[in-house]
Amino acid sequence: MKSRINLKDGNMKKVVAAAIFISLAIAAATVAPNMEIAIVFSILLLTIYLFAFEVVGVDVAAVSILVILGLISHFGGAFGMAKPLVPATELFRGFSSNAVMSIIAVMIIGAGLDKTGLMGKVAGTILKYAGRTEARVIPAISGSVGFISSFMQNVGAAALFLPVVSRISARTGLAMSRLLMPMGFCAILGGTITMVGSSPLILLNDLILTSNQALPAAQQMKTWSLFSVTPVGLALLTTGIAYFVLAGHFVLPGKAADTTSSGTDAMDYFQRLYGLDYALYEMVVLADSPVVGKVINDIEGPNCLRVIAILRGSDDLRMGPARDIEIPAGSILGLLGAPERLREFAAKNGLELRDHLETFVEQLAPTKAGIAEVVIPPGSNLIGKSARDVWMRKVFGISMTALHRGGETLRLGDGIRDMPLQAGDALVVHTGWDALTHLKKNRNFVVITTEYPHEELRPNKVKPALAFFGVTLVLILFTDIRLSIALMAGAVGMILAGVLKIEEAYQAVSWKSVFLLASLIPLGLAVETSGTAAWIAQQTLALLGDTSVWVIQLAIAVLATFFTLVMSNVGATVLLVPLAVNIAIGVGANPAVFALTVALATSNSFFLPTHQVNALIMGPAGYRVADFMRAGGVMSVLFIVVLMVMMNLLF
Repeated sequence: MKSRINLKDGNMKKVVAAAIFISLAIAAATVAPNMEIAIVFSILLLTIYLFAFEVVGVDVAAVSILVILGLISHFGGAFGMAKPLVPATELFRGFSSNAVMSIIAVMIIGAGLDKTGLMGKVAGTILKYAGRTEARVIPAISGSVGFISSFMQNVGAAALFLPVVSRISARTGLAMSRLLMPMGFCAILGGTITMVGSSPLILLNDLILTSNQALPAAQQMKTWSLFSVTPVGLALLTTGIAYFVLAGHFVLPGKAADTTSSGTDAMDYFQRLYGLDYALYEMVVLADSPVVGKVINDIEGPNCLRVIAILRGSDDLRMGPARDIEIPAGSILGLLGAPERLREFAAKNGLELRDHLETFVEQLAPTKAGIAEVVIPPGSNLIGKSARDVWMRKVFGISMTALHRGGETLRLGDGIRDMPLQAGDALVVHTGWDALTHLKKNRNFVVITTEYPHEELRPNKVKPALAFFGVTLVLILFTDIRLSIALMAGAVGMILAGVLKIEEAYQAVSWKSVFLLASLIPLGLAVETSGTAAWIAQQTLALLGDTSVWVIQLAIAVLATFFTLVMSNVGATVLLVPLAVNIAIGVGANPAVFALTVALATSNSFFLPTHQVNALIMGPAGYRVADFMRAGGVMSVLFIVVLMVMMNLLF
């Protein structure tokens, strides 16, 4: 009954909103200077309506707008239109645009780096220093991506960190939807830190030089240096990070994870599936501990635990170590067993018990290792032999933690490693997923567990992956080659070098994001070439009349924010910078500052998923437009407030 009421309320809201948008379109048509502007403005309103109320999926909505533009352009002559809104030759050019090809390339490059295991190591490093709580992980990720995007394209920085966030989400239990939006927003904000951080800022000095040609010598503007905007950009990035740390609980979609537990996802899975009360802990062996000098076998049986990982010294890390491995002082143990027994063992033997995984966070992550069930089939060579006899952990890479036989579950402490194996025995083992994959080919076992990451990492391809990534960075930073060509060079290089197979490259691309972005590019073209954007800007500024300089500057920032939601940020910058310069001269303000205000405000792209970065993260996190409107609406207001304060303080 309640769901029916909610459905009716939702439909009623859509109907009321549709009526409001239609009324606005009719009102605009009565004052628009020509038919083209009236039609484009109506299509603009329709786009916002479809996005805001999600009548259909955002990608379907974008393609629908593309088709509507094409039909109106073709039959527009019958309605008195002087020219098509979008020429037929330009309608589908978005699919081969610099922006779309760039986003495809960065997805492939990100997948290639992830395939080598490099992104997993980055994720492990972040977790090592940031911990596992949302309040610490978000600043670590967001600050890192913000810094990187200050000297490379923000969509590239976001794509680079997408697999890192995925790894961190899997290891901490924090939902992707709680991490990707802060990362994406801060990638956009990081682009405001230097004059090469975003396309509008790169373009700004050229626009200033062009404007100078029409200005008298006394009003000539100076160009901006590389770090002129750094204080403003740092303030914006800091504000973005603080916003998500303080208000993320309320504005981010998804449920915040319970970070009070000291267990890991792998152990949660273990307990859920098999009902065994085991936990995974890390312990540091202090110099005066009684276990120093003993071998692993000496501590496992009497204490009903399993050592599934050990780090001896700085570089001797062993997973599933053999039972005759000696335990030196200062080594770190990864132990599996009942929580109370592990705590008792640590207290009795002077071991430092850690709250969560630090040393083995990468190796024992749910994406790398976990619990599996294997069965001993009839005809197995292991029948009649015990796990101890065959050195199961050393030879097969599996640590037996329980044994199902005759409807009874035997656990650690029940002598399971000394029992001769029988046909039909089901072994519950802790293992790395790569070892389990190899075990499937071994006739002595039947692997029952199928739901585990069958990920084939290629660590041997790290060097070629980094080489082609380096080539891409050099092309972007030190040449004037188009961004799409530079990125495609790296993407194709990774495929040719075998870092990724071509099928994996296709799978790495979020085609929903591609269609969303490519289908909206013609709308931006129509808004710009039809004169709709200039008309909206003129009408807005005319309403202000004779007001103070900072109010006019604020209006320009708001206009730039609006335009960047419905057209490319470059297009908005090209359109508004000359307008802003002329307005500044007219009111006696600094035209270079007004031009910079436009170039910075076009990064205020948080309210709708139309920015390349927002389109990139929308699919993997399962975001809806309403999520961007809720979190991005507040961020947009904060952006304008901080921008205005910093611009007026500095300039």
